[in-house]
Amino acid sequence: MATKVLICDDSGFARRQMARSIPDGWTVEISFAENGQQALEAIKRDGVEVMFLDLNMPVLDGYETMEVIHKEQLPVRVIVVSGDVQPEARSRMMKLGAVEFIRKPIDNDKLTAILKQSGIYQGVGSAANRTAEIDKTVPKKDALNTRLDAFREMANIAMGRAGEKLAQLLDQFIDLPVPNVNLIEATELHMAFAEISHNDVLSGISQGFISGGIKGEALLMCNDSNFSNMVKLLNYQNKGHEEELELEALMDVTNILVGACLAALSEQLDVKFIHSHPVILGRHCGLDEILTGNLARWKKVLAIEIGYGIKSHNINFDLLLLFPDKATELMFDKLIKMAG
Repeated sequence: MATKVLICDDSGFARRQMARSIPDGWTVEISFAENGQQALEAIKRDGVEVMFLDLNMPVLDGYETMEVIHKEQLPVRVIVVSGDVQPEARSRMMKLGAVEFIRKPIDNDKLTAILKQSGIYQGVGSAANRTAEIDKTVPKKDALNTRLDAFREMANIAMGRAGEKLAQLLDQFIDLPVPNVNLIEATELHMAFAEISHNDVLSGISQGFISGGIKGEALLMCNDSNFSNMVKLLNYQNKGHEEELELEALMDVTNILVGACLAALSEQLDVKFIHSHPVILGRHCGLDEILTGNLARWKKVLAIEIGYGIKSHNINFDLLLLFPDKATELMFDKLIKMAG
């Protein structure tokens, strides 16, 4: 009898990658959910036995979904598959009853090992036939949405890697929302970032990167009201001038977030980015002032906004990854190749 398997992830690209990794020898009936609410409905309606669950999703995220499963004692074995691999994230989900916690991106070898360790499946690991089967059955979106979905999953993995590094540096849990991904005119960029208030006084740093035909720019935006809390968390031993310590904090966080994000992008795209030196775009000014002069050379951009928050200290950062539209075709082709 086939095992009823549910893959819950807001990214169609990630759902497809997960499904293609399931071993051929495991007799399964696969279904999909785009958020935790859909997943809970499917578990109760269809008797799902095994679920692969993402953490960062709209409507009902992985944490909230697992809390319901735990509270209502729903008979489903849950394996978390997430880009957010902070120790606290893993601990929270395992305490709620998850079987295991896997770092994205997933592949057949990694999944087969986890299934065997968990006692769920003990057969051979090849997924060649599964890959062909899923490629025929997974619905295709239009070209633009297909690309944006792939880039959103790419950003989700990069976000998780950087969040893990920042959590290690600060010894804090980092809140990671779903990344915002848009292909827009550069002149409209300031309108795209709903999480950044235009009334806030910000400081921003830019760092360029390039590899072959792919180039881009990373911009870190920080609300000036966050700086005093950030300086305290970083616990600098030197007692410099307040302005100097704030700048040092901004540089340190930039190095951590941008470095980890680009490392994760490099792995997913199979490239090696060369970084430029960080440049201060503005201190104590508005978002429009920071963005306007910096992006005048680009017409259209792939804009990825990743928010990082530390709720216990009222700290928020926004990391903007910007790519000229000419680079997106090459990036998409590389993502498909690496996933395939």
